Amino acid sequence: MSVALAGNAPTTFEIKSAHLPLVALMLKSSNLDRLAQELNQRFGDMPDFFDNDALVIDLHPLNVAEANALPDFGALQTLLRQYRLVPLAVRGGTIEQTRLALAAGLTNAPDASVQRAAPAVLPTEISAPQEPVVTLAPAPGALVIDKPLRSGQQVYARGRDLVVMAMVNPGAEVIADGHIHVYAPLRGKAIAGARGNADARIFALGMAPELISIAGIYRTSEVALPDSIQGKPAQVRLVPGPDGDKLLIEAIGA
Repeated sequence: MSVALAGNAPTTFEIKSAHLPLVALMLKSSNLDRLAQELNQRFGDMPDFFDNDALVIDLHPLNVAEANALPDFGALQTLLRQYRLVPLAVRGGTIEQTRLALAAGLTNAPDASVQRAAPAVLPTEISAPQEPVVTLAPAPGALVIDKPLRSGQQVYARGRDLVVMAMVNPGAEVIADGHIHVYAPLRGKAIAGARGNADARIFALGMAPELISIAGIYRTSEVALPDSIQGKPAQVRLVPGPDGDKLLIEAIGA
């Protein structure tokens, strides 16, 4: 015999499960002065790159590079808030690191998921030092720009792809969380996968950039492109390898 009993529920609130999209900072060094310099180099001219995004600090890379390092979590939070990031939690820390993080007002989030490129052995061309990387998958859709971009102009396609139908002149900068398509000469800076999307690519009908970057891996014009690529239709993509992620630049239609 089954019995159904009436229950009572609060009238002023409910408790439900929720999922919060997080940006992740893969912390590789406890040297906050150097971190401040690199954050300024990466985001100093993009004050609107973050918009009070919730952030988790991933300590796995730090413990690989600096065993038993004890970051100043209070100073780290102050630094990150300057870039409109809102640190909420840490993951991957030692017992002592986690204790210090909790004392600084952070929470422990060992189950937070962070995107990482799957390891593989693929042909590689160009490598560069890695920077602190944040990860957030871009949403579908594209921002389309019809006019040439002059020196000093900057366009950021937040959470989506960027399509530019005219020239990107030297000194101009195009940024996207997804792919970048330039159906004209690319002579300025192009930063794809700006929030860590390692699958992002850069396409240009005339590849001659001052800088190209995907998910924090970058290359400048100080190293000349080969004649088979310079000024010609080409794409840039990121490939993982045994020594870390590398940029691969390939001619299109060759």
